[in-house]
Amino acid sequence: MSAVTIVICVAVALLAAAISWFAALAYRKNVVEKTIGSAEDKARDIIDDALKVAETKKREALLEAKEESMNRKNELDRETKERRAELQKYERRVLSKEEAIDKKSDALEKRETGLTAREEELKRKSVEIEQIHDRKMQELERISGLTSEQAKDYLLKTVEDEVKSDAARLYKELESRAKEEAGKKAKEYVATAIQRCAADHVAETTISVVQLPSDEMKGRIIGREGRNIRTLETMTGVDLIIDDTPEAVILSSFDPIRREVARIALEKLIVDGRIHPARIEEMVEKAQKEVETMIREEGEAAALEVGVHGIHPELIRLLGRMKFRTSYGQNALKHSVEVAHLAGLLAGEIGLDVRMAKRAGLLHDIGKSIDHEVDGSHIQIGADLCRKYKESQTVINAVEAHHGDVEPETLIACIVQAADTISAARPGARRETLETYTNRLKQLEDISNAFKGVDKSFAIQAGREIRVMVVPEKVSDADMVLLARDISKQIEAELEYPGQIKVSVIRESRAVDYAK
Repeated sequence: MSAVTIVICVAVALLAAAISWFAALAYRKNVVEKTIGSAEDKARDIIDDALKVAETKKREALLEAKEESMNRKNELDRETKERRAELQKYERRVLSKEEAIDKKSDALEKRETGLTAREEELKRKSVEIEQIHDRKMQELERISGLTSEQAKDYLLKTVEDEVKSDAARLYKELESRAKEEAGKKAKEYVATAIQRCAADHVAETTISVVQLPSDEMKGRIIGREGRNIRTLETMTGVDLIIDDTPEAVILSSFDPIRREVARIALEKLIVDGRIHPARIEEMVEKAQKEVETMIREEGEAAALEVGVHGIHPELIRLLGRMKFRTSYGQNALKHSVEVAHLAGLLAGEIGLDVRMAKRAGLLHDIGKSIDHEVDGSHIQIGADLCRKYKESQTVINAVEAHHGDVEPETLIACIVQAADTISAARPGARRETLETYTNRLKQLEDISNAFKGVDKSFAIQAGREIRVMVVPEKVSDADMVLLARDISKQIEAELEYPGQIKVSVIRESRAVDYAK
């Protein structure tokens, strides 16, 4: 092949390649132009849709704005109507009040006019009455022949003579009565003078101590898992306190009889050495029988020592129970025996029945034997027991009156009061000091005086009663009941005291005038 041919072939190939390349460019241009055209069409469609949506949103927004505007306008109209109605109501009320005020003003003016006329009428009538009074006085002076001063002197002289006559007659009657009752009054004065002294208080010893041979015995008393001590406490009703106190067990109970039974039973168990529930029950029963026997024997011994016979067996038993009762360290049974002896001596001095005085003195505190078991004061309990077992009215009154709860009806009751006071007040009889006693009385009076309307108060009966005098103008009859209750509650809250304290509120009205 020649070079020319090769060149021609190469030229043809290049020409063909150029044509192909231009054809490809033309094709691609057409494709791009078509693509651009369709994109522009889509863009125009999207813009048209967006314009339509925006127009729709604009219409909806305008409609919502118009609707909200209408709602706000309606709400404002409604509020305006409500406020207008409320203002109209207030206006009507103001008008009605103005009318009522005008009516009241007119009525007051009419009433003032009427009162002025009535005042003038009263002044006129007062002048007429004075004139009539003067005329009557002149007429009376003319009829009696005496002036008003002379008539007054005559009346006073007549009344004075009558009073002198009545006074003389009354004096003679009182003198005659005093002579008749001189002996009786003298005896009462003697008894009253003896009994004016401090009185009794009630306090208790609530524990007993049992000595042990060794501390090892404490474990045996407690028993396995505490069964022994539980059995003993259940059978006796007494609390056993086992602490670090060396070789000792404490028995605690407010009932002295139960405490004594537990003490005797425990001492028997310690001596026996066999401590178990069955043995405990057996020893408690023996202790109870022993204590009952001891009680009866002590009561009989007390009655025999005093020389009083014919007392009911149950009262004898109750007397024996008082051996285990104390008041501020003073044994109640020994105190009763001492009171009986003192009452007998006083009765002999003033010529009364010595046996009756001893009987009343022996039984005066019989209520203390069961005051832990029965509600009420030992005085009330003792009087009820004496009535139950057919004691005489003299003994019953002495029991009721020995602390001043009721008035003494006989001299024997006064003697028992005095003997009880002497026994309790003698040196060493009671543990309470004079300072403690006077402080309690002062506290009672201070509590009562702190209440509104109280004039003054007095603690009497050795602090067993507080008498409160009130101002009648400040405290009515109905208020007295509440005042007595409030004072008693205040005393219960602030003071510690034995027995009961009686609160007596007294309201007294007096009218005093002087004839001149």
